[in-house]
Amino acid sequence: MKKLLFALTFISAFSEANAQSYIGYTPDNYAGVQSVLFNPASIADSRFKADINLFSISGMAGNDLYGVKLLDVFKSDYDFNNQSRKSFSLNNHGIVNADIMGPSVMFNIAPKHTLAVFTRARSVSNFSKINGYIIDQVNDGLDEASNFSYANNNPNGASNSWGEVGISYAAVLYQRGEHFLKGGITAKYLQGGANGYAQGKNLDFAYVKDAVHPEDARLNTVRTTGELTIGSSQDFEANDEYKFDSKANGVGFDFGLVYEWRPDFKADDVKNAKAGDNYYKDLNKYKIRFGVSVTDLGAINYKNRKLDTYDMTGVVSQEKFDDMGDFYEFMNANYTKIASSRGVKTNLPTAFHADVDYNAYKKFYINLNGDLNLVNRDKINAISIGNRVSLTPRYESRWFSFYVPVTWMEYSGTEVGAGLRAGVFFLGSGSVVSNLVSKNSQAADIHLGVKIPIYQKKLKDTDDDGVLDKDDACPTVAGPVENKGCPWPDTDGDGVLDKDDACPNQAGPAENKGCPWPDTDGDGVLDKDDACPTVPGPKENKGCPILDADKDGVPDNIDDCPTVPGPASNRGCPEVTKEVLQELKVQARAIYFNTGKATFKTGDLATPARLDAIREIIRNYPNAKFSIDGYTDSTGSAKINQKLSEDRANAVKKALIERGVSADNLEAHGHGAADPVATNKTAAGRAENRRTEIKHIGSNFEGKF
Repeated sequence: MKKLLFALTFISAFSEANAQSYIGYTPDNYAGVQSVLFNPASIADSRFKADINLFSISGMAGNDLYGVKLLDVFKSDYDFNNQSRKSFSLNNHGIVNADIMGPSVMFNIAPKHTLAVFTRARSVSNFSKINGYIIDQVNDGLDEASNFSYANNNPNGASNSWGEVGISYAAVLYQRGEHFLKGGITAKYLQGGANGYAQGKNLDFAYVKDAVHPEDARLNTVRTTGELTIGSSQDFEANDEYKFDSKANGVGFDFGLVYEWRPDFKADDVKNAKAGDNYYKDLNKYKIRFGVSVTDLGAINYKNRKLDTYDMTGVVSQEKFDDMGDFYEFMNANYTKIASSRGVKTNLPTAFHADVDYNAYKKFYINLNGDLNLVNRDKINAISIGNRVSLTPRYESRWFSFYVPVTWMEYSGTEVGAGLRAGVFFLGSGSVVSNLVSKNSQAADIHLGVKIPIYQKKLKDTDDDGVLDKDDACPTVAGPVENKGCPWPDTDGDGVLDKDDACPNQAGPAENKGCPWPDTDGDGVLDKDDACPTVPGPKENKGCPILDADKDGVPDNIDDCPTVPGPASNRGCPEVTKEVLQELKVQARAIYFNTGKATFKTGDLATPARLDAIREIIRNYPNAKFSIDGYTDSTGSAKINQKLSEDRANAVKKALIERGVSADNLEAHGHGAADPVATNKTAAGRAENRRTEIKHIGSNFEGKF
C-alpha cells in the first residue's frame, strides 16, 4: 500500500473527475427539486405545488485505463490486475464523484414564481495526464517490476469535498402566444471539507533493478527529476490527524434560462382549462424545450491550506521506498523543498449545460443534454467536470417515469443506462446496461432517492357543468360557460332564455326572438303574415287593401275583368248588348263556304276581315261564352248535312282561336238543316240557310273560384 500510495501521490493518481450527477433523471418534468441543481430556471411553472427531497445520492467512477465487466469484479476469484482490460497510455484519465442531497424543498410562492432551498454534500476528484505505464509497473510492487524509465510527465490531480446550502429563485420572464421563457438563479453558501492536490512538472521517473552496464553499481533504485507540488486543506506534515476547518467557506452561484415552444398555447392557457383537465397544471404544455445554464461559479477559501513544492532530483533506494512511513517525512528526507505557502482558494467545477427536450408523442420524450467544462484543467488544484453528451428517450407520467440514457463521457467513452421513477422513489444509472453486458465498461454510476411530491392542486368543478369553480359564478348550480357557469333565466316564461330573448319581459314566440308579433297597421293581420304591414287590409287579401283598377265598383279580387269596367252582376265584366249580338250576327252570316265543304269560299277576300272583326268584339268580353252554330240547307241527306254543319262551325272556331281568342270562350255546334231562315225551295233561300251564327250563351267564371 505504501508503494502504491507513493506512486499515486507522486503521479497524482489516475482519474479525471466529472461532477455530473443523476444522469438521465434531471430532464424529467417530474424531477422536482433535483432539477434545480443543473438549471435553476427549471422549477418555474413546474408540475409541482411543492417537492420535498428526503434523501438522494448520486455517485460515479470511471477511467480510460481499466475496462471490466462489472459483475465479474464481485466474484471471489476475480483478479483485477490480470483479468481487466487495460488501455495504458502516457495520459490516462478517469472519473470519481459523489453527490448527496439532504433535506430540500421547492415550492411555488405565486403562479409564476418558485423558490427552492436545498442542502447538499459533494466530493469531486480530478486527475489527468497520468502515465498508465507507471501505474502498471508499481501496482504489484517494485519487486515484481523490471527496469523502466518515463520522461516529461506532467500529472495533475485534485480532490475536494464540501457542503452546500442553497436557495434558488425562478420565475416566468416572458409569455406571449406560443413563446414561453423562464429564468432562475441560485445562491449557495459553501462549507469546505477536505481538499488535496498534486501536480508534477517535467517529471522523469525511472526504476533500475538490473545493471545495464557492468560498471553500474546503483541497482534497485528509484531515480527522479523535475518538480512536484503537493498540498492539502491542512498541514498534515505538522499533524496527520484530520481536523474539520470551519473557517474554510465561500459562495457560489448558478444561472439558467429555459425556453419552451408551445404551439397549442390557447388550449394550454389555464384560463381555458376545462373540467376534464382536472390536473391541468400537471399536463405537458410544450412541444420542444431548450435550456441553458452555467453552474458552480465560485470558490472555497481554505485559509489553513498548505502548498509545498519539491525538487524531485534524487535517487532513492528500493529499500527506503519499501520502508516509507510518513509521506512528508519521506519527501523531506529524500528531496529538497523549494517553496511553501498557505491559504489558497479552491474553485468550484464551473460548467455550461445545454438541454433540448422534444415531446415526440403524448407522454414520450427525447432529450439531448450536454455538459461543457469551463475550468482550465492545467491549473493546480483545478476542480472540473468532464465533457459529456447524453441522448435520453423517456416515458413520463405523474407517478411513473422510465428513461434510457445513452451517454458519451470524455475519457470513459459511451455507456448505456436505465432508470425509473415510481411514486416517492427513483433509482437509475447512466451505465447499468453497459456494466451488465460489456466486458470493457470503463464507468459505473448510480443514483437513487426518496422524496415527497406534492402536485398542483386539482382543478374543481363542483356542479360538473364544465366551468371550473375558480371561474364559476354559480359553483353549485350547473350553467353554461357563456353565463359564467350560471343557468340562463327566462323572466317572461315564454320558453326563450333571456340570453336569446329580445323582449325578456314580454312573452313571445322563439321565431320572433321571444318578442310578441306586432300588427303595425292594426288590421288584425300580424306583421309576420301581413303582405302590407303598414297599410290595413282584410285577412283574405293577406292584410293588403283590395284594389279596383277599372273603377267599376267590383274589387279586383273578384273582378273577372279587372281592367275593363263592368257591373257587379256580371262579376265586373261588361255585358253583351243586343247591338253587339246583332253585329256578331251580321259578321258571322257574311262568312261563306265552298259548296258542300267546310272551307271558306274561294276568292272571298272579305272573310278574313269579318273574322278579325268578330275577334275584336269577343275579346272585349273576356268572361263571355259564345256559341258558334253551323247550318246547312236541306239539299242532301240529314247525316251529311249534320256533319257539314259541325265542320263549318269548328272551322270558324279554329280561325278565331288562331287570331287570339281564348278557346275557353268558344263552343262550336252543328245543326244541319234545322232552323232555316228562308225557304229551301229557291236558290236564294237555300243560300241564306247555309250560314254560321254566333250567340252569347253565358259567362265563363272558371278560374276565379
